[in-house]
Amino acid sequence: MVLDRKECNAYDCDKKKKKRITIGVVIRSLIERYIDIYLNSVFDILPYFFCESNYIFNFIYMKLLAINAERKNMAKTNGTRSGCKDVFRAFLVENATYDGFLEIPTIEYGVYKPKKLLPFSKCIASTDYECWVHFYEDDTAFERIWNNPKRYLSILKKFAGVITPDFSLFRDMPLVMQFWNIYRNRAIGNWLQENGVPVIVNVRYSDDRTYTAACSGVPIGGVISIGSHGCLKCKSDRKEFIVGLDYIVKVLKPKIVVVYGTAPDYIFNKYMNMGIEILQFESSYAKAKKEN
Repeated sequence: MVLDRKECNAYDCDKKKKKRITIGVVIRSLIERYIDIYLNSVFDILPYFFCESNYIFNFIYMKLLAINAERKNMAKTNGTRSGCKDVFRAFLVENATYDGFLEIPTIEYGVYKPKKLLPFSKCIASTDYECWVHFYEDDTAFERIWNNPKRYLSILKKFAGVITPDFSLFRDMPLVMQFWNIYRNRAIGNWLQENGVPVIVNVRYSDDRTYTAACSGVPIGGVISIGSHGCLKCKSDRKEFIVGLDYIVKVLKPKIVVVYGTAPDYIFNKYMNMGIEILQFESSYAKAKKEN
C-alpha cells in the first residue's frame, strides 16, 4: 500500500492516537488495581495530602470512602437479600473487617496460653472444657463446621477456646483453592470471635505463593498456632515448612506459638532465643503410638 504525504500524516496521527488510548487504558487499569490493593492503608495518609480547598482531591477522597464503605457492606447485603440462599456463608463475615488484596477477614488481638488441646471430632462427646478445640485432622472430620457452623456454636462455647480450622493447603492444589481455604479459616474464626469464643489463628501455608495470604487477617504480636504434624518427614516438605515459618514469624512477630506436632530444636530454638514462647502439643497420632 502506497500513501501520499497527507495520507501518511493522517495515518501517523491515527497510530499515535490509538497508542495514547491504549496507554491510557493500561494506566487506568493499573491505578484501579492498586487503589483496591492499598485501599485500607491509603485512608491513613490521604487526609494529609488533600486540602479542603482542592475540589479534585476531595472528590477522589470521597469516592474512595464510598468504595470502601460499599465493599464492607457487601457481605451484609448479600446475607440479607430476599429470596437468596446464603450459599457462601455471608453471615460469617457480616460485621468483619478485611485485610489485603484478597480481603481476608481479620481476627482481633488476644493473648492466650492453651493448657490442653482437643480435636473437633471429639469435642461433641467431651466434657473436658479446659481444652482448646483444634482442627488438626482430616478435612472430612470437620468440613461440617463450614457447612453448618451454627449447629456447633453452643458446643464450642463451652470450651476454653478454638484454634481456627486447618483446611488443607497442598502445593499441587490450584492456588485459588488454597486462598479459599485461608479465607474459610478466618471467616469462621471471625464469626466465633464475634460470638464470644476466644480464638487463636491457625496459620497454614504451602509455599511462597501463599505466605502473604497466610499472614492476612492475623493480629501482629499475639498468639498463632501452627501444625507441624506430617510436614517434617519429607525433605521437600520440611524445607517449605522451615522457610515459610521464618517468613510467618518475621511478619507476625508472635509472642506465643502453639505447635501441634513435633517441635525440633533445630527449627524452634532460634525462636525461643528471640523470646518467643513455644507451646508444643503432641499429635493424636503420636499419643496413640505411645499407648500401643
